[in-house]
Amino acid sequence: MAMWHGAMDHRGFQHGSFSSFQSSSSDEDMMDIPGTAMDFSMRDDVPPLDEEIEEDRSYNGGGISYSNRIMDFLEEPIPGVGTYDDFNTIDWVREKSRDRDRHREITNKSKESTWALIHSVSDAFSGWLLMLLIGLLSGSLAGLIDISAHWMTDLKEGICTAGFWFNHEHCCWNSQHVTFENRDNCPEWNSWSQLIISTEEGAFAYIVNYFMYVLWALLFAFLAVSLVKVFAPYACGSGIPEIKTILSGFIIRGYLGKWTLIIKTITLVLAVSSGLSLGKEGPLVHVACCCGNILCHCFNKYRKNEAKRREVLSAAAAAGVSVAFGAPIGGVLFSLEEVSYYFPLKTLWRSFFAALVAAFTLRSINPFGNSRLVLFYVEFHTPWHLFELVPFILLGIFGGLWGALFIRTNIAWCRKRKTTQLGKYPVIEVLTVTAITAVLAFPNEYTRMSTSELISELFNDCGLLDSSKLCDYENRFNTSKGGELPDRPAGAGVYSAMWQLALTLILKIVITIFTFGMKIPSGLFIPSMAVGAITGRLLGVGMEQLAYYHHDWAIFNSWCSQGADCITPGLYAMVGAAACLGGVTRMTVSLVVIMFELTGGLEYIVPLMAAAMTSKWVADALGREGIYDAHIRLNGYPFLEAKEEFAHKTLAMDVMKPRRNDPLLTVLTQDSMTVEDVETIISETTYSGFPVVVSRESQRLVGFVLRRDLIISIENARKKQDGVVSTSIIYFTEHSPPMPPYTPPTLKLRNILDLSPFTVTDLTPMEIVVDIFRKLGLRQCLVTHNGRLLGIITKKDVLKHIAQMANQDPDSILFN
Repeated sequence: MAMWHGAMDHRGFQHGSFSSFQSSSSDEDMMDIPGTAMDFSMRDDVPPLDEEIEEDRSYNGGGISYSNRIMDFLEEPIPGVGTYDDFNTIDWVREKSRDRDRHREITNKSKESTWALIHSVSDAFSGWLLMLLIGLLSGSLAGLIDISAHWMTDLKEGICTAGFWFNHEHCCWNSQHVTFENRDNCPEWNSWSQLIISTEEGAFAYIVNYFMYVLWALLFAFLAVSLVKVFAPYACGSGIPEIKTILSGFIIRGYLGKWTLIIKTITLVLAVSSGLSLGKEGPLVHVACCCGNILCHCFNKYRKNEAKRREVLSAAAAAGVSVAFGAPIGGVLFSLEEVSYYFPLKTLWRSFFAALVAAFTLRSINPFGNSRLVLFYVEFHTPWHLFELVPFILLGIFGGLWGALFIRTNIAWCRKRKTTQLGKYPVIEVLTVTAITAVLAFPNEYTRMSTSELISELFNDCGLLDSSKLCDYENRFNTSKGGELPDRPAGAGVYSAMWQLALTLILKIVITIFTFGMKIPSGLFIPSMAVGAITGRLLGVGMEQLAYYHHDWAIFNSWCSQGADCITPGLYAMVGAAACLGGVTRMTVSLVVIMFELTGGLEYIVPLMAAAMTSKWVADALGREGIYDAHIRLNGYPFLEAKEEFAHKTLAMDVMKPRRNDPLLTVLTQDSMTVEDVETIISETTYSGFPVVVSRESQRLVGFVLRRDLIISIENARKKQDGVVSTSIIYFTEHSPPMPPYTPPTLKLRNILDLSPFTVTDLTPMEIVVDIFRKLGLRQCLVTHNGRLLGIITKKDVLKHIAQMANQDPDSILFN
């Protein structure tokens, strides 16, 4: 039988041998995420198929027994049939159909007995119980990460003698010696120079503190990268590109497993504490999805159905964003807009519930001690004026430019990491970037503090009690408007802060490019927001001073009288943060909702919308992909982007395999092939499945059978020792004809045959085919002409064709 190449590329079997169907060849054992090769052997998040299925299998048939019994597995399900190999795409249609059958069976039985009714109710309630557990676990882990990261970040600068487990703020909370001006200085908190050389004054003390800061940063980074490298290679990066791919139906075993969860939680604290330019918000989505995947194994309904499990993971992603930003509604919209592939109405409600429980749990833990879910919660009260839309739109333009610049440079650097020797030394790379970051960060107070604290400082609206340099205005206590402060001339502290913030901006822009994508957990939300918040604060202070010194100008005259509180620099910082985050991720609706949930500023929705849309338009004009889509493409994941339109005029016959000069399509016939024939085809090909036809002459389509199901079924039949041998004929028909005496028993495999595979005609436009693949989540689609089978189109073929049409390398799509 002639073979056609590459259509159903799955390497679970080597030529000529029938080893374990769980094994995979060398090119699929390793996978880049997103740099050096990683071992895909971790499978602890997926339970074994069945105890009966052994690790090693052999297809050597036993002796011939002339029993005429037909092997028919319609009554008893075969363990392992209907499951998927690693790096394969799930069949959404089949999974949904199986769930409907299961639900129908439970509903019918519920009328028969009380016990069956209780089982039916518990089955219906199990989804909500699972959401409750995911919310509780995600919220608890987020609280633990927040508290630990806060303590370890302060550990780089000193230690609390009253109790080493207190961070700086908690240490000085109840101190009797704290004054308003020096609220952070208390005798209970000792810097490293005080502990080592008993003084905090002078150059030597500064050098000691500097040295200890860099040393702790390097230690934390080294521990983080070592734990990731040794125990859980999947714990690196933000995890959102891979989660998007998994939610689209791809299987990456171990990516959402218990080891990944444990190591990611520990190393996330270490990475954030090291002072690198990264955030914990993106990785918290991965952590929440790990919680969701692990808890799914407690419920049969979700453990045995890959499509149902992905609905749970969509809700878990919403819970992750909910605890990351304290934004439950924003989390649901983020899951809908950014990560989910399939999002039915039931998933929307459950996502909302999971996000609510997660936020409530985090609020109960109160990790920041301010009764808020985030460190940088602020409330603005000053109304904005229509003219201010101009600087807000300028911030949107900056955010779009920064987003496009960051994506291009970061992807170029990650590609360099993958293709050069650099990727082989992840520990050295992390330590080098950490050392550079720490050495440059310590002298500047705005880079030395954690990025969350920096954003909190930038969002802050200066009040009477603020002692920050950013609030060092002249005439600060001379207020004519009660509690509200009028615009005032900037003092020396503000000008000094502006210079330091400008240097901080340059460092953040440059160092984030090299940090994102390293072999440690690294989120992008917080660094992007920091870049935007610094730019916004600089512009806000500039506008404030312009309005103060030139309040008689026409643009200010109508709405800004002298001594009034016209401009709020913190609001500009907030809009800038939204613009830069939108430019990098291309979020719009969810971004605006997250920002107003973060800040409590409902009246600022219009400025946020204006900046977010401008940022998206500018960034899209310079490059269509957001950072997560760019990393998906860089790593060659089989992901069909729902937002992209296919505008080419090609037909199904231009994409299907086999092509015009290729060998014939490999098919099985419904009633004329022996076990040996089928085993030979399996051993000599690498396809994931085979069309079944009436006969080779007619080529009329009967159905489609998966390679994995075939192997398990034949093996199961051989093990039962009922005389099934190599010469036994395999039937895919409903009734097999009577056999003459003394012939080996036949093997009936109709139950594993998909009798309704998706088919299109050879003249179907590829635009429609791509849409079918996106909306139904297909693995493959068969091509017919006048009812005769012509060829097959797989998801990989569609992705390669899209890449070809976009003048990209079609071989960059790595997996089936």
